[in-house]
Amino acid sequence: MDRYECIDILTAPEAEHARRTESIKLYGPDAFEGMRRAGELTARCLDDIADLICAGTALSQINNFVLNFAAKYHATPATLGYKSYPYACCTSVNHVVCHGFPDEKKLRDGDIVNVDVTLILNGWHGDSSRMYVVGKPKRTAERLIQIAHEAMMQGISVVRPGARLGDIGNAIQTYARSERCSVVREFCGHGIGQVFHDSPDILNFGTAGTGLELREGMIFTIEPMINLGRADVKLLADEWTAVTRDRSLSAQFEHSIGVTSDGFEIFTRSPTGLHAPGIKLFTVPA
Repeated sequence: MDRYECIDILTAPEAEHARRTESIKLYGPDAFEGMRRAGELTARCLDDIADLICAGTALSQINNFVLNFAAKYHATPATLGYKSYPYACCTSVNHVVCHGFPDEKKLRDGDIVNVDVTLILNGWHGDSSRMYVVGKPKRTAERLIQIAHEAMMQGISVVRPGARLGDIGNAIQTYARSERCSVVREFCGHGIGQVFHDSPDILNFGTAGTGLELREGMIFTIEPMINLGRADVKLLADEWTAVTRDRSLSAQFEHSIGVTSDGFEIFTRSPTGLHAPGIKLFTVPA
């Protein structure tokens, strides 16, 4: 396979001019290696952020850490300036579903926080997010984090050539509902590579056996957002921060993955096993 091709036989754009199209790119070995390096760097960044997660830490300190980490390794935070987003990462605390601003708000004991980081390394995007806990969380919060991680892993587990996009969403929603949690529908995973948000959309709900057929060489994120209460969300006045309408807790995990000849490869796996610092997970990927 060439570095990448498109299912509809369109010529893929060069990295510096890359934009989302409706074509689905199939990537080759060189691209997978680029994604491994970008994904590993992002995972290392998220590992190191664990040391900052304590009561009294301002969210802006996490943002500054990501900026400095990226500069140290000659990478670029993809969110900084993306559609005018002003920060190098997203920090979503408690009932914030996603895209929370890493501002001067300080973490408090018992908080749960999602940190979403995307680092561009040599043109490739490593996109991942994890949940962290401040001090000792309530059992309900701990359980929600466990369920959110397992929902993501359930979605990843069905990825293989010949599977359908609906299989991913169905696996996620079936598991979340079995644990009496709800799945946010307004946001989803996406194709990724040399474009930050590319085709296809990877929904976190769906019907098994339906949707686009997965093929070897596809690269995308799986990133379910799971609420302890109702699925309804609303956007705050900053036009970025999404919160649960009922102010129930929300948790999210995200991995960038590639479809291989016989399954999948996770590019953003934690090199030290810190998939959710402070939480014992149901399933930790081998």
